[in-house]
Amino acid sequence: MAWDKITITRDNGEAAEAQAPIIVSASRSTDIPAFYADWFFSRLQKGYSAWTNPFNGVKNFVSYQNTRFIVFWSKNPKPLLPHLDFLTERNIGCYIQFTLNDYVSEGLEKGVPELPERIETFKSLVNKLGKGHVIWRFDPLMLTDHISPDDLLRKIENIGDQLKGYTEKLVFSFADIAAYKKVKANLEKNEINYQEWTEPQMADFAKQLAQLNHKWMYQLATCGEKIDLGTYGIQHNHCVDDQLITRLAYTDPLLMKFLGMRIGTQEPDLFGVNQLPDGAISIDSTHYAIPTKNNKDKGQRLFCGCISSKDIGEYNTCPHLCEYCYANASKEAAKHNWQLHQQQPTGESIIGK
Repeated sequence: MAWDKITITRDNGEAAEAQAPIIVSASRSTDIPAFYADWFFSRLQKGYSAWTNPFNGVKNFVSYQNTRFIVFWSKNPKPLLPHLDFLTERNIGCYIQFTLNDYVSEGLEKGVPELPERIETFKSLVNKLGKGHVIWRFDPLMLTDHISPDDLLRKIENIGDQLKGYTEKLVFSFADIAAYKKVKANLEKNEINYQEWTEPQMADFAKQLAQLNHKWMYQLATCGEKIDLGTYGIQHNHCVDDQLITRLAYTDPLLMKFLGMRIGTQEPDLFGVNQLPDGAISIDSTHYAIPTKNNKDKGQRLFCGCISSKDIGEYNTCPHLCEYCYANASKEAAKHNWQLHQQQPTGESIIGK
């Protein structure tokens, strides 16, 4: 996606060219809500932030002048709570991809709060934003010499029972260690004896999860998975999702124009039943949307269903220090960059530079 370019004035008074995205992802590369929420909202007020391209090391600038929606990703989004009113004041919509795993006894996520606290955070965010704005992810599903598929199902059932009434969806993925060099290296460095999923294991897991879901009736979806689990009612997810954004923010004409969504009003037939036009997306009992363009992000992984957004995070900056992390090359690098951030907590970039 080639976003509009505008000229900004940097903190040092210099002029610079910046991308001006409509939809911001914060972030696949690090946990902005957990550790950098104050920084992000400070930069949102200033109107821009800096971002370093991980492939060429070039510093770029992102303007928030045109931003209409933000997708947050986090394992502990509690620090977002005091900032959410600011988004409302700015007429910026949002939803949160909340990765709420349970690897407590295995020590795979030592930096996250205790599970009961995270569950309470989930509920507090839903109470603040409304149902549909917080999506539960159990991601990734790790197999080790201490974690079996049955163990994972028990963990999911425990959390799923507590989130009933607070979420509409459960998104998951099967850890694909071989595909992620950083994950493989971190697991081996941390002496975690991992196992790869086989397709029969995936199918059996999906079957049992679908059976569990009879008591919840969540939408079940996989993230970035090739395997088709539609037999069990499990969809391929769109984590940055134009349909969900439309349902949550259909009254924003600029955002709908960008997404290519034509909003209409459902009309009842002779029997008083509302009828949806062919290809329409139901928003509520009154409104629908008809997509007029394909928003898929061609720059993501082959089986990723996300639409285009601008991710503003940086790798090697997440202090959660999870044992299987794909975003940190090492714990040492993440700790170093966290220290840099603390020295300049409102600097142009996450690490203050």
